Amino acid sequence: MRFRTNQWPRFVRLAIGLAVGVFAFNHQILAYDFATTVRPILSDACYHCHGPDADARAADLRFDQRDAAMASGVLSSGELLARLTSDDPELRMPPPNANRPLRPSDRQILTDWASDDAPWPEDDRHWAFVPPKRPGVPDVSRTDWPINPIDRFVLDRLEREQLEPSPAADKATLLRRFSFDLTGLAPSEDDLQRFLLDESPDAYERAVDRLLQSPRYGEHMAVGWLEAARFADTDGYQNDRLRYMWVWRDWVIHSLNQNLPFDQFVTQQLAGDLILDRNFMTQVATGFQRNHRINSEAGSIPEEWLVEYVADRVETTGTMFLGLTINCARCHDHKYDPITQAEFYKLFAFFNGIDEAGLGPNDGNSPPFVAVPQNWPSLSDEEMAFVVPDPMEIRIVQGNVPRPQAGSPETVMVMHELPKPRTTYLLRRGQYDQPDHSQEQTAAIPEAIGNWDEAWPRNRLGLANWLTDARHPLTSRVTVNRFWQHFFGTGLVKTSENFGIQGDLPSHPELLDWLATEFIRQGWDMKAMHRLIVTSATYRQRSIATAAAFETDPENRFLSRGPRKRLSPFAIRDSVLQASGLLEPILGGPSVKPYMPPGIWSSISNSKYKRDDGASLYRRSLYTYWRRTLPPPTMMAFNAAARETCIVRSDQTTTPLQALTLMNNVTFVEAARQLAAKAIALHDTPREQITRAFVFAIKRFPSEGEVALLCEDFETYCAEFAADPAAAEKLLSIGESCCDDSIPKAQLAALTLVCNTIFNLDESITLN
Repeated sequence: MRFRTNQWPRFVRLAIGLAVGVFAFNHQILAYDFATTVRPILSDACYHCHGPDADARAADLRFDQRDAAMASGVLSSGELLARLTSDDPELRMPPPNANRPLRPSDRQILTDWASDDAPWPEDDRHWAFVPPKRPGVPDVSRTDWPINPIDRFVLDRLEREQLEPSPAADKATLLRRFSFDLTGLAPSEDDLQRFLLDESPDAYERAVDRLLQSPRYGEHMAVGWLEAARFADTDGYQNDRLRYMWVWRDWVIHSLNQNLPFDQFVTQQLAGDLILDRNFMTQVATGFQRNHRINSEAGSIPEEWLVEYVADRVETTGTMFLGLTINCARCHDHKYDPITQAEFYKLFAFFNGIDEAGLGPNDGNSPPFVAVPQNWPSLSDEEMAFVVPDPMEIRIVQGNVPRPQAGSPETVMVMHELPKPRTTYLLRRGQYDQPDHSQEQTAAIPEAIGNWDEAWPRNRLGLANWLTDARHPLTSRVTVNRFWQHFFGTGLVKTSENFGIQGDLPSHPELLDWLATEFIRQGWDMKAMHRLIVTSATYRQRSIATAAAFETDPENRFLSRGPRKRLSPFAIRDSVLQASGLLEPILGGPSVKPYMPPGIWSSISNSKYKRDDGASLYRRSLYTYWRRTLPPPTMMAFNAAARETCIVRSDQTTTPLQALTLMNNVTFVEAARQLAAKAIALHDTPREQITRAFVFAIKRFPSEGEVALLCEDFETYCAEFAADPAAAEKLLSIGESCCDDSIPKAQLAALTLVCNTIFNLDESITLN
């Protein structure tokens, strides 16, 4: 008689269940996900000697490709397991002298993986090289929280991590948050009051839409693009000669305000001189790839610097659009990503036909450049016509070093092709004078990153077509990830500059791909994507973390709370000018020279900083003159990018120099004085004045305790300045702007220090 399983004795069923459970438990331990667990360890520990770089590969063994690893036999023979577990330093891998030690936990993972017959998926492409497919929006248990699809992806992850989303922040905090995120400026008091009183269900969305239409949106969103595009007002290197590229900056601001679709935004900057409907504006756009450093030092070798300029363009393109460290393949095959040295020079060939000189002029724009009409940017139809740059004239100076002509302040540098592109060869070790004439390279893309449509021309326009093709695996992902980084402080891929094998894995891979495909579906509409993010429930959460959430998710990678991040250095300076009433709202135009430390340019020969006067002192910070060798110290103290190379992510630091800047910099002291005068003009009592100054600066009313502390400081300062009128006079003389002479000096000086204290509060320079 046979027993059905449910008729077996209970102890037998328990024994079988226990055995199955143990088997499943052990199998789960060994069934590591290859892409997220195993490959990152192989990359760190093994790729240096057994990776894509053929010249550095040891024992003809590679672990970056499944077929090659399988064919070697080290996985099936058990040799990998033996090498991982051996105590013999001659056999143990990685070898002790490799300076790539494995942590015990990582060695255990590889050991378990090898013990489980080293499962390796058939399609072993790195996730970022697989074109994104639009995922379905997940079902979640809570229906009361999500506002748009972003929230359902986030909530799905939170539920899996047994976390709850945080409640929404209060309205004042939210308005300040998205005002700074969209325009780089705080809301006005009128905007704040109107928003707080508006109880309509779409009040939040209407406030967002108003800011998206503000001209301040384009100014603020331009900053990150300028940093990545290495925009500056000088050439760099030792002489650091002057150049004139502010017209290109105007183009960026205008294009962002007009919401130029991102695919056109990219195409015009890469190839605006080659497109069918080209005009003067699209030509100006190509200044994007003329923002690199240019050497003008006598004795330099022009051929060497031509190579450097083209390599810089390849690196910038790789970082901004591919999110890859392409430049690592300049001297050898990439150590980690499937990009060969030959493929680097195939990309190099796209940019190797620019009609430019290797040595820049003594101050001024380096050819090719075009003259800018005097009434820029309001151009007539005739002025909008495409302009062919004048032929480049090179004269010989200082021995055999060729230079010319220099473009005046009324010109802007652009891209323009030679009648016949230069021949591109692979350069041994990346050196300009070591071409391998047996390896001539024509313009092409890396094999691992998508396909080329033969209908595209093999020039910069074809490259732009490839980058903005809907099937491209990286461009849309990399771009929406930087959008996310802008609003949350950290991208869904934390290493926004590196989507390669050495980069971080995405915290929410399905959300990243949904956003990437949504960006394309929306017609590459940048404002639509920004609106989608800031109107989500995810973005609206309060930033305060519970103890449990902080323990589980200290970096907020699961997005269990709203973003908390420091303002950009540009927004920090602009916000104090705005609070004080000093901020000058002029849009666009040449760079300005506000207050700087005395003698700041003295280290460069024959160079003197001559600061501006009047309204130019109070322009928005993105218009501040940027000298590469001596960038604005306030901006650098708060971790601005240096503008020498393409930077899309800067690590934040906290240093005493930042506090000293906020306390002593002329702009911040002068702004504190003007804020104090404004508060005194509106109110009679110190308590009211301090309260109003606090609201102007931080956009909320202070607590009773905060007011009491600041009033106590005010009384102390008043007594000190009354006893020392000269000290009050000295403080009030800082800065060019004037104040009402009828205000008692001791009172104004005392309230100035109180306002300076408010500007120094963490809440003043932080978005909560």
